[in-house]
This record gives sequence, structure tokens and C-alpha cells, in this order.
Amino acid sequence: MVSIEILTILLLLAAVSVIQFFRGRKLNLELVKFYSAKSVEVFKPEDKIFTWLGGYIGFRAKFDLQDGMKLEYTLTLLPRHSLMYFPVSLITNRHDKLYLVFRLRNLDGEAHLIKRGYYRIKPKIENEIALRKEVVKIGNYDYEILYDKKDYADWIVNFIQGFSKIRNVKHISLTPSTKVLYILMKPEPETIERDFRYIYDYIKSHSGKLRLS
Repeated sequence: MVSIEILTILLLLAAVSVIQFFRGRKLNLELVKFYSAKSVEVFKPEDKIFTWLGGYIGFRAKFDLQDGMKLEYTLTLLPRHSLMYFPVSLITNRHDKLYLVFRLRNLDGEAHLIKRGYYRIKPKIENEIALRKEVVKIGNYDYEILYDKKDYADWIVNFIQGFSKIRNVKHISLTPSTKVLYILMKPEPETIERDFRYIYDYIKSHSGKLRLS
């Protein structure tokens, strides 16, 4: 027989779970709407496709940009609607994540800039053995840079310094085999529009130096 005390605790947990579900769902839906609207406003795609990831954890998008580039990006949100899983996710995933993949028309060099200590398991880099490696301090944060051409290393280091909060940028790479500029960052509502504009303007204004387009 279940005691009154245990039954009371279970009922309280159920009530808190319901409240957390509706509050967390509302916040995540607001974030999805906000980030998607800002991306369309800034990038002004000629064609766009959004794909819901299911539940309330984000979306994927594909944009055909006006200058011939293509952008694929994924937003994944913490499960704020789940009372039980949310604390676990804060440990495992740590924060909301935005993955930006710009598919360029031309790219003849490689560079990777990775925040030191961010990955528990370091991502595989196809040509890592052939790349030069350095540790650089950017905005009081240590980053590992791997590259084959110094111009590409300089480009990517200069690029990260224009973000609203350098600490939110976890990984940037230029990969010639796929002709991709990849960015992994922590998005924040108060800075995302500025960062979107900065990213797009920087790519367009500096692309000629490295034959990015």
C-alpha cells in the first residue's frame, strides 16, 4: 500500500512535470519562431525549406541564397519541456546549438578552429595528419587551429573575432573536399541577428581573398 506521503510526493512531481512541460514547450516554440524568422530576415533566401525535428527540440533549414551560395543549418534546443531530462541535457549537451553549413562554389584551402576543451570526443578531421597545428588565444579563450595554408588560418581567426561573444563560437572550419564553411555556436536571442548579419557580410566581403565563391 502506498503511503500518503509517497502519494503526495508523486502528485507534486506530476503537477510540476505538467507545469514544466507547458512552460518549456512554450519557450522552445518561441525560440524556434524567433530564430527562424531572424534567419529569413537576414539571409533573404530565394528558396527555403524548413523541417521540424519532432517534439520541441528544433528544426533544420535549407536556403538558396541570392548570391548563389547555399546554407543548411540546424537548431537544436535543450528539452526545457522535460522535467526529468532537462537537467541531464544540461550536463550532456550543455546549451542550445546552432550548426551553420555554407556550401560554397570554390574553396582551395583547409582550416579548423576549435575551442579547446569543448569536445569530450574530438571530431574526426580527414586530413588532420597533414595539417599544421597551433594553439591561439582569442578573446581570453584558447582555440586549437589546424590548417594547410596560412591565409586560411588568418581568415578564420579574423572571422571569429567579429562575433558578439567569442566564447559562444565552438568550432569553425573550411573544408575544401566538400566546399563547406561550417560553424557550430551557441545561439542567444539578444545577439543572433547581429551574428547572422556579421557572418553573411563577412563571407561576402572577404570571399574573394580566399576564392570562396
